[in-house]
Amino acid sequence: MIYLDYNATTPIDPLVADAMIPLLREHQANPSSAHALGVSCREVIDKARGQVAALLGAQPDEIVFTSGGSESNNHAIKGVAESLRDRGNHIITCTVEHPATLAPCAYLERYGFEITKVPVDGNGWVDPDDVKRAITSRTILITIMHANNEVGTIQPIADISKIAREAGVLMHTDAAQSVGKIGTRVDELGVDLLSMASHKLYGPKGIGALYVRSGVTIEPLIHGAGHERGMRAGTESTHNTVGLGMAAELAADHIDSDELRSLSILLHDLIVDGLGDGVVRWNGDRENRLPNTVNLGFKGLVGPEFLTRLSGVAASPGAACHFDRHEPSEVLSAMNVPHPFALGSIRFSLGRPTTRDDIERAAADTVKIARTLSPSSS
Repeated sequence: MIYLDYNATTPIDPLVADAMIPLLREHQANPSSAHALGVSCREVIDKARGQVAALLGAQPDEIVFTSGGSESNNHAIKGVAESLRDRGNHIITCTVEHPATLAPCAYLERYGFEITKVPVDGNGWVDPDDVKRAITSRTILITIMHANNEVGTIQPIADISKIAREAGVLMHTDAAQSVGKIGTRVDELGVDLLSMASHKLYGPKGIGALYVRSGVTIEPLIHGAGHERGMRAGTESTHNTVGLGMAAELAADHIDSDELRSLSILLHDLIVDGLGDGVVRWNGDRENRLPNTVNLGFKGLVGPEFLTRLSGVAASPGAACHFDRHEPSEVLSAMNVPHPFALGSIRFSLGRPTTRDDIERAAADTVKIARTLSPSSS
């Protein structure tokens, strides 16, 4: 099977696995223990913290290890809400966020918080002026994703962060899809909090990180002992943390991949050549996007059913967690993608191992199945 679902998860890089194996076989002490074995585990965790910080252009003590992107988002959003509830109860987000952002916001609404979801345009892009107009005297947080997981559109985070800073509002971005693919240096983005997930950049599942700018105080999401400088209780997963650190170090060599961008365009062009331009629609911003992501709408088809027949290609009808839904995703609906195309949309997301041969074969299979399912395909 040709794997084109890297936005859902990536395989573990062999060098990452090599870094993790010794921690599974030999270094199994508790990193909080004072004896020599515990100290050695603490040292490798500290090294990993430095590797993640280097990728983000942050300081090591600004990195909090979590169980993944969802926890990082929950910690950022709920943590700010708890810490600043005396100052305000208003949070701004947008209509195309991942459920790991929208669900915590919905949860906070049950406890008196006001959530404003700013709209996006047809490319899935947030207008910073809409964010600025949404700010009130009770706004305490703006949370806008860096790049959309379904269509790949990159948001103007630096511009929105400037607006937040001028208004005295904290700024968080979900960068799970962008870290390791495009630049995510926190000084350039201007954010106060940033979420990332290891399994999106060729590291292990079950580990992620939350960047918390020095001087920003948020309430812990998980309470207990004083792990992670009191920010996140729980005995550290040493082997996973080391894996994330190595993945972060390796990612620096793959930022803004021209090869993946070229291959993604080739995939689109080959499919359009085989089916016709009127049958296939590019969803999202063709230029201002993640270099590996192509979301295509196939007129008259149903995404999950299409993929069931497309047995030789691993892709997704949108977010991987929505595979069984026979209706357009909230993201495509918010972008006002025409229903016949939105219902038949497929996300192809490429990765480092993807080759031109993979793309040519995947395009040929896609065209073949689309012609079988839709009489309108040429």
